[in-house]
Amino acid sequence: MSTAPSRIRSLLAGGGSIAIAMGVMNVATYAFTMIAARVLGPKSYGAFAGLMATLLVVSVLQLGLQATAARRIAAEPGHVGQIERTILGVTYRAAAALGVLLLVLTPLLNQILRLDSLATAALVSIVSVPFTIMGGQAGILQGERRWAALSVLYVLSGVPRLIVGTALIAWRPTEFAALLGIGIAACAPVVAGWWVLRRPRDPGVQSEDHGFRRVMIETFHNSQVLLAFFALSNVDIVLARNVLPEHDAGLYAGGLILTKAVLFLPQFIVVIAFPSMATEDGRRRALTASLALIAGLGVVVSLGAAVVPDLALIFVGGDSYDEIAENLWIFAILGTLLAMLQLLVYSVLARQGQRSVYLVWAALVAIVAIGLTTSTLRGLLTTVIVTDAVLFVALLCISLVVVRRPAPAPEPLPAQ
Repeated sequence: MSTAPSRIRSLLAGGGSIAIAMGVMNVATYAFTMIAARVLGPKSYGAFAGLMATLLVVSVLQLGLQATAARRIAAEPGHVGQIERTILGVTYRAAAALGVLLLVLTPLLNQILRLDSLATAALVSIVSVPFTIMGGQAGILQGERRWAALSVLYVLSGVPRLIVGTALIAWRPTEFAALLGIGIAACAPVVAGWWVLRRPRDPGVQSEDHGFRRVMIETFHNSQVLLAFFALSNVDIVLARNVLPEHDAGLYAGGLILTKAVLFLPQFIVVIAFPSMATEDGRRRALTASLALIAGLGVVVSLGAAVVPDLALIFVGGDSYDEIAENLWIFAILGTLLAMLQLLVYSVLARQGQRSVYLVWAALVAIVAIGLTTSTLRGLLTTVIVTDAVLFVALLCISLVVVRRPAPAPEPLPAQ
């Protein structure tokens, strides 16, 4: 108990600027989403939402790079020069490879998202490059605990998107212009990251453990866990584009604005709880208390959406989406479920769980299989919520049992 105040003070001193920067980033990103929904209208916004869902899924490589860089530098600061050089090398290669892969998949993306525009689908490959590069840069800064510089990167990940993206869709209200604005804005944090990391580094002590192949293995291992969650939380918009009429798919995308707002609202809880979930003595309490806080926030938002749907509609996109006003509280419940699932996924990462991720992949398969048989907005929404609820109960039961036992040691990387 005596260590709790000191931990809070340490968190505020070390990561307070990060929390503020992430708040600014999320508010700016959400503001642009609301503006895009209003300016583009249901039809074009439905296509844009599908593009954003695709980018969110492929961004797991960015997050995997960040986690790998931060963990390695923080754990072995004596090798920071070698790690930084290796991470940047892996980052640039991974960004280029991902860009080429998505470019090759342009016709498939165009068909799956029903864009009717190869240029728009191809633009996804270009935008993915700066997204990925920022992950490696942010991970280096995070590992070195350069909080001020990392805060700048987070702010530049949101504010330029709001400014540039809004200007472009005001000039030409299309999904191509909206995505182009995001791509241009994504270059801002990359330039800032290059600037703060531009100084030459002393190579320092060399270690085979920080070689290219080992860093790549860890990066992909970290990414696949996050990929499972992000695919699960975004596959429904892709399904909506394929099983619902175009207008209804746009309405569904509008409702998901509220879902994503509820999902991202309690991110600060995940950030604060994660260190405690990684400790043997505090992980059970951190997990249960955090779930209760997230559930409480979700209940408040859901009740608000049910009681005053017209107010909630303002945050979704205005009168163009009034057909889903009576369903907004259901979208809020979906966001609450996803936020709690996100916490459980990070709990799996904190305790080095390996098998629980298979349940997430199974839930994804179930949503796709059942969702393809639906033909109504309410039917698709019900399918997603029920599947997520079943997954939540399963992961919660496993987590509550596992956190009673001592945390296992991380599994060693395969020998090269």
